[in-house]
Formats: sequence, C-alpha cells, structure tokens
Amino acid sequence: MNGADTAWLIVATALVLFMTLPGLALFYGGLVRSRNVLSVLMQTMSIACLMSVLWLVAGYSIAFGPAESGLFGGFGKMFLAGVDAETLSGTIPEVLFFAFQMTFAIITPALIVGAYVERISYGFVMLFSALWMLLCYAPVAHWVWGGGMLADGGILGATGARDFAGGIVVHETAGIAALVVALVLGARGDRSKPPHNPGYVMIGASMLWVGWFGFNAGSQLAADGGAAMALVVTHISAATASLSWALWERIKYGKASMVGLVTGTIAGLASITPASGFVGPVEALVIGAVAGVLCQEACRVVKEMLKIDDTLDVFAVHGVGGIFGTIMIAVFGAGSLGAQLGALAVVGLYTLVVTFVLVKIVALVFPIRVTEEDELVGLDLASHGERAYDVVS
Repeated sequence: MNGADTAWLIVATALVLFMTLPGLALFYGGLVRSRNVLSVLMQTMSIACLMSVLWLVAGYSIAFGPAESGLFGGFGKMFLAGVDAETLSGTIPEVLFFAFQMTFAIITPALIVGAYVERISYGFVMLFSALWMLLCYAPVAHWVWGGGMLADGGILGATGARDFAGGIVVHETAGIAALVVALVLGARGDRSKPPHNPGYVMIGASMLWVGWFGFNAGSQLAADGGAAMALVVTHISAATASLSWALWERIKYGKASMVGLVTGTIAGLASITPASGFVGPVEALVIGAVAGVLCQEACRVVKEMLKIDDTLDVFAVHGVGGIFGTIMIAVFGAGSLGAQLGALAVVGLYTLVVTFVLVKIVALVFPIRVTEEDELVGLDLASHGERAYDVVS
C-alpha cells in the first residue's frame, strides 16, 4: 500500500460524492420551478442512498468482479466478499477503490434526473434507477474499466477503448438514457417558466467544478504527475468552455447569461473527462473551446428540432460532451479512432435498448408520469407533502 496514493483517493472519493451531494442537487434544483425544487433534491438524495447500498450488494461485483467472460464481473464480490482492510487494489486498499467507484455509480443515474424533472413519479425514479445502474452502468463499467470486452485485447483489438474517467461509462450512458426517458415520458405541459433560482445553479455548478478534480484526477488512482496533469486539463477545459458558451450566446442573442456560462462549465468538464489522462493543456484548451459551442447547439437541436423535452439538457451537455471528448482522444493521437468509435457504438446501442426496455417494464409497476393535476400543483407538494416556498410558481 502507498500512503500518498491512499490519502489522495480518500480525498478524491469525498470530492466525487460532493459533486452529487450537494453540487448536482443544487445545480438541477435551481433550474426547475420553485414548486418542484424539493422533488429534485429528493430524487438526487434518494438515488445517492440507493446506489450506495446496491453497489455493495452487487454493483461492484458486476463491474469489477473476478469473472473473465468479458461481459460482467460475476457475483464473487457481492457484499465485498473476500475484501477486508488489508486487501489491495494496486497501491490502495480495495475497499477504498470500491468507495471511489461507488461515487461514480451514484452520480451517473443521478445525472439522468435532469431529463425528467417536474413530471415523473417518485416510485418510477427509484426502481428505474436501481435496475439501470445494475443492468446498464455496472456492465459497461466492466467492459471498459474492469478488463471486459471493450478493454485492451477485447473485441476492439489489442488497443481497446480509451476512457480515462467516464466519457463513455458515465456521460454517454447517462446522456442516451436521459434522451430515451424524456422521449417516452413526453414534454411538460408548461415549459415557459425560467429557472427559479439562477443563484443555486451557479453555486451547484461551482461545486461540480471543484468536485470534478476528484472525478478526473482521482481516476489516476495515484498521487503523481498524471493526477496533477488531469487536474490542470480539467480546469482549463472548464474555463474555456464557459467562455466559449458565453461568447456564442452573445453572438447569437446579444447577451451572455449566467446560467449559460455555468452550463458551459459543465460542458467543458464532461468533454474533458474521457481525455483528461491523455492530453495536455493546449489540447484541453481546444476541447473546451469547441465544447462550449457544440453542446450549446446540441441543446437547440434536441429541443427545437427533435422536440424532445430533455428538461435540463442532459444529453446535449453530458452525452454530446462525453462522446466528443472520447473521439478527441483519437484525434490527438492517444488512442485508436476505430476503437473509440466502436466502443461508443456498442455502449450507445446497449444503453438505448436496455433503457427503453427498463422504462417499459418499470412503467408496469409504477406510473411513469404524475397526473396533470399533480404536475400543476408541483411535485414538492403532490409527491412529498412539502413545499420549499410559500408562493408556488
């Protein structure tokens, strides 16, 4: 065991959890109407709790278990069987590796929340998120990070997919799942209201930015120069994408918005995630500059051209950003373009099919959508019997 590596991964684990709680919760909570803010916080918090338990029960074993089929890790490490404080994973305790990866399993289904806020039933959210993490996220994590079929020597050849911190495993899967759920769920009845609290949005985005250092630099699994470089390129991409998003807004609309600026931050972070262990600051500058414009235009395509109410632009920001960053690894010579595209295609198709099937199955148990009356009243009161604000808007 390496003490420095272990200390850094403990910090990184806390940072990644900080991304979801409270970062993502505040970011999403500020973007919805005041009558739905508690429902978003409830969904995010509940997912974090449920995924933690399920990761212990079976998720970790499916993703990082010892089975060598290439499809999933098996069930040999359910409930952390065979793992104690002395068991190592590389230079760190395996129980710490379990905890670090658990925070990824938490945030990925939590990202999907942004696609269906303000109109979905709580029961559906919980059962769908549970099954999706176990049947979609965990197997894909095994394919790419657990030595499975998309790793080196797998179906893509000697050089498998390169995904340093989750462009494929986290952002592509969450983005495509978000698009599927939003499409099946249908649009909100009233989409005219602006975000109820842009201040929450900025605070949440700032927390995500800080937490993302654990997400990307922590994925080095060591306290070394590689982790330091991953941190630097993460920051540069986020800063550049924020500016390019704001500049593109000003060119198109004459004004740059604060919500737009920080959405650009998230686009830059999502885009650099898969490449953060393979590129330098100049490449990060390019990735961020393009991501701010690309993801902004993707928002317009999804909502205006495809007419899909992906409420908080999960696919356009996370899905498109993660896919773009994954391709840029090959563009900058750090991976095979064929392997990168092949992995994106396999994971994209698998995610689409599994998500659609799960939506249909879970809808047989819980209604996917609340009633029109509940939607008008707001999910805070209708679903949870609470209200964040005296005046409902």
